[in-house]
Amino acid sequence: MGEFLRARREALKPRDVGLPEHGRRRVPGLRREEVALLAGVSSDYYIRLEQGRENSPSPQVLDAVAQALRLDAEATGHLHRLRLAAHRRPGAAEHGEVSGQLLRLMESWEHTPAFVLGPALDVLAGNALATALHDGFEAFDNLARMVFADPAGRDFYQEWDRTAHSCVAELRAAYGHDPGSARIAEVVAELSAASEEFAALWSLHEVEVKSQDGKHLRHPRVGDLHIAFAAFTVNGAPHQQLIVYQAEPAGATAAALASLRTTAPAPERHLTTGA
Repeated sequence: MGEFLRARREALKPRDVGLPEHGRRRVPGLRREEVALLAGVSSDYYIRLEQGRENSPSPQVLDAVAQALRLDAEATGHLHRLRLAAHRRPGAAEHGEVSGQLLRLMESWEHTPAFVLGPALDVLAGNALATALHDGFEAFDNLARMVFADPAGRDFYQEWDRTAHSCVAELRAAYGHDPGSARIAEVVAELSAASEEFAALWSLHEVEVKSQDGKHLRHPRVGDLHIAFAAFTVNGAPHQQLIVYQAEPAGATAAALASLRTTAPAPERHLTTGA
């Protein structure tokens, strides 16, 4: 929690919160004393929060701090989850099994790429068209690794910077639900060592969970794709997300996906073991 507060404080400028900014400042972002003033708590109390010496702040105090730091609803929820003691925090299951019913449903969507993600952004299963869509990567196995550690990611994701920020923010949000997850720790350690950009973004503690958005992709065989995507929580396995891509009917992207479909392999299931 202290690391999160420090990162969000350092990301703000005095003008962002209506405070005057005089001369050169020795610290990035806001001072601890300024956050304390905005939140209506003592400077000593806020310093103890950042230093990890105050482990049981009230929800009301955290809401005041979140407002002072201009946190949105997702980041405020993340802050409250970080407050919970480990034994009180509901963890996400580590296994990567996808129900047979969901697999059959995805495999029936011949015109729609669909795949299931675990908390660490592991690809747990994908239908034939999703597999064909990502066939330019070394492996269709973990979205974070594909973005940061596979050279194909820079070409495939046309808005790579935006994708990178979103990917890390999603992973950080999952970490907030289960900081003890061995799989998330493994992915973070691997990518921090492999990519300075990942390590820098991870240190920002940005949190974001998208339920729908647009993506601009470039497939090595069929070219540019403009896709709308939606993410759905799997009720039978709340730690999993079903990701569905859609193209505008009768558009160029729909035609490109139809071309991909003719060469799509048989449905392939990806099971993650955490190894």
